[in-house]
Amino acid sequence: MQDRSTQDSNSAARHARFGALPERIAYADMVETKEASPRDPERDACAPGGARNLLACAAWDMVL
Repeated sequence: MQDRSTQDSNSAARHARFGALPERIAYADMVETKEASPRDPERDACAPGGARNLLACAAWDMVL
């Protein structure tokens, strides 16, 4: 185990080389909130023909 003076000199050397730690960043400064986009009924509507094409593509993707 090292004596106290050796630990203090090592600590001083580290502090001289690297300096102090950066300041803490508050959680509120790291998070950004924004409103959700409004619902689009045309985009959410189900197209029977389109679903068939989508499922066919998914089936081919699994085969390849």
